[in-house]
Amino acid sequence: MHKHTIVPDSTAPSKADVPRAPHPLIGAEFVVAAAEPSQFPAAGPAEIAFAGRSNAGKSSAINALAARNRLAFASRAPGRTQQIVFFRLRSGDYVADLPGYGYAAVPKAVKEIWQDFLWGYVTTRPTLVGLVAMVDSRRGLKDSDEALLQGFLPSGRPVLVLATKIDKLTATERRASLTGIRARIDTAFAAFAPAVQVIGFSALRREGIEAAEQVIQGWLQESRIGGAPPQS
Repeated sequence: MHKHTIVPDSTAPSKADVPRAPHPLIGAEFVVAAAEPSQFPAAGPAEIAFAGRSNAGKSSAINALAARNRLAFASRAPGRTQQIVFFRLRSGDYVADLPGYGYAAVPKAVKEIWQDFLWGYVTTRPTLVGLVAMVDSRRGLKDSDEALLQGFLPSGRPVLVLATKIDKLTATERRASLTGIRARIDTAFAAFAPAVQVIGFSALRREGIEAAEQVIQGWLQESRIGGAPPQS
C-alpha cells in the first residue's frame, strides 16, 4: 500500500533514507496525439497519466519533470484540446498527457464527448499504472477533480496529487493548502486515501521535482515486478 502522506513544498524524503530517482521523464519523446482509442500505442509497457483542470499547470509540470521547455503544450483555447498525447520514456514506458477539463466556456456537447473519451481511458486502459493529478494549490480540489478520482481510485491504482503553483502562496498559505487538499481526500475517499500522495509543486521554481520523481519511478518499478494493478 502506498504511503498516506503529504510532502510539503519541495521537501523531498531525506537523501539518507531514499536513493535519488533516475529522472524518469528526462529523455521523453513524443509518440502520438490520439483522438480515439484505436490510435493509442499498443498495450504492453506501463503508462502513467497526467490529468488536471484547464490552467492547473499540467503542461508546465510535465515539462519541468522532463527538463524540457516545450515537450508538452498548453492549448491557447483552454479546455478545447480533446486528444491524449503519449510520450515514450527512456525505459520504454509511456506518459499520457490527458486533455484539461473543467473549463466553463467549452460547449456542453464538446465537454460530454471529451468526458466520455477521458473516462474510457482512465477506467479501461489495462496498462495504466498510476495517475498524476494536477490541482491548483490556490483553488484546492474542485468537483471535477473529485469526479476523476472517484472513477479512478476504486481500481486500486495509486494517485499523486501535485498541488501546483505553490510558489504563489506564502508559507502559511502553503501549509493550509496542502492540509486542506489532504483533508478533503481523506474525507471524500476514506477507503482509498492511503493510495494518494500530495506534494507541493512549482514548475517555475522547480519545487517538488525530486519528490515527484521518486513516486513516479516507484510506480514504474512496481509495474515491472508485479504487473499492472488490478482494474475494477
